[in-house]
Amino acid sequence: MSKIKIFDTTLRDGEQSPGVNLNQQEKLEIANQLERLGVDRIEAGFPASSNGDFAAVKAIADTLQSTSVIALARTVKSDIDIAWEALKGAKKPAIHVFLATSPIHMEYKLKKTPEEVIRTSVDMVRYAKEKFPEVQWSAEDASRSDWNFLAKIIEQVIDAGATIINLPDTVGYTTPQEYGNMFKFIKENVPNIDKAILSCHCHDDLGMAVANSIAAVENGATQVEGTINGIGERAGNAALEEVAVALKIRSDFYPYETGINLKEIKRTSDLVAKLTGMHVQANKAVIGRNAFSHESGIHQDGVLKHVETYEIITPEMVGVKEANTLFLGKHSGRHAFKEKVNEFGLELTEDELQEAFTRFKKLTDHKKEVTDDDIYTILMEIKTDSNQIAKYVLDSFQVYYGTANTPTAVVRLITPDDKKLEGALTGNGSVEALYKTIDSLMEEELDLIDYQLNSVGGGKDALAEAYVQMKVNGEVVNGRGSHQDVLAASAHAFLNAVNRYKLHHRAVEKEETVAQ
Repeated sequence: MSKIKIFDTTLRDGEQSPGVNLNQQEKLEIANQLERLGVDRIEAGFPASSNGDFAAVKAIADTLQSTSVIALARTVKSDIDIAWEALKGAKKPAIHVFLATSPIHMEYKLKKTPEEVIRTSVDMVRYAKEKFPEVQWSAEDASRSDWNFLAKIIEQVIDAGATIINLPDTVGYTTPQEYGNMFKFIKENVPNIDKAILSCHCHDDLGMAVANSIAAVENGATQVEGTINGIGERAGNAALEEVAVALKIRSDFYPYETGINLKEIKRTSDLVAKLTGMHVQANKAVIGRNAFSHESGIHQDGVLKHVETYEIITPEMVGVKEANTLFLGKHSGRHAFKEKVNEFGLELTEDELQEAFTRFKKLTDHKKEVTDDDIYTILMEIKTDSNQIAKYVLDSFQVYYGTANTPTAVVRLITPDDKKLEGALTGNGSVEALYKTIDSLMEEELDLIDYQLNSVGGGKDALAEAYVQMKVNGEVVNGRGSHQDVLAASAHAFLNAVNRYKLHHRAVEKEETVAQ
């Protein structure tokens, strides 16, 4: 079985999804979980883009023990220098430099000739190699590039020191046959290709990112790049969990294996979904809520008689517990709760642990069965809230609703400067009334784009989890909130989005002050 390395770019390409704005602590939480998942390489960010990104990449590089940490850089000396400063404390530092090679990009974006693109790439790969033991060079928009030109530039950047060659389908344009043939061509027409690893990086604009990635593997690629849950710009990237499970389930056809711990897939997916605010669709392959559900009577009958009649992936394989049963109850103590937190692999301060335990005890007063998902949701909220110091806080609210009445919300809000504001407004529904009232008490200009409500687990006493996407002063931000009451969850999600916006801009202002 040939080993396929997994290159995760959730924290770089994935974070470029509209509305996703992870802070340093959230990035570190995801990076730690990705290491537990078993990915070979983590692209932690683009250090030259901002002081905040630099700090996050450095924190990840200084923390991870077994996974290679990679930083993105343009083919510019200053970017490479900044990347080295961020990564020099890593156990396995690496750099990823890129330059476009397609005619349309070279002419209209770069305004460079093919010869200038080759010269710049070779010079910067050679410069990066002076600092980094591993240098990845990417031919941006490779799938729309001339293959003979690709072969020419690849040969020269390998001679300059590149150890990984990435041929991305940057705009999600190619098909499996085309993409696979490109890798085959490079393997057959670059004399020194055996000195480098071939890597694929696919976007999902036409829904073929995973298929294209596997086609690349079939034709010589030994590294697959992608993101958890397939998040990323536009339609997203190849979903790494789908690639890993496909290679495992069809090992009879694909003679390849990865180092992914499949049992960590659900936890990793849940963490990324919660921290990015990008909910996983119910029918998502491998990890969606309906992936192991059977509605058809014929399917149900078949599964009851023999599970493999309609189920090719067992829930346990990807870390989904078949019975999400009670593990702690209202009489459970703090020690037992702490042991459960340790099982999740999360590190909490004493204050965070106490707050999580307090919320857990409150939940047990109302919810008969408290599940792993419930606890994990609480912990993620605690980790998020602990990063927000000056923020809007929902002091209290009341919604009056009935079939014969106009929905009316009364809200008392505590502002970041500790003022108490109160207001009341009506709406066409209870959530609209609640959101209009909260909006009226805030100084920011707000525009709700999307609102989703989901349950954590099942049952009539399930936790509600609300997600919102909204524009805050013109900037797209995601927010999330959970509570046993759907209106409270909705209110918390609304506030969370605004607080995340304010937290991000405080960090930017701090960067600018330091720079001055």
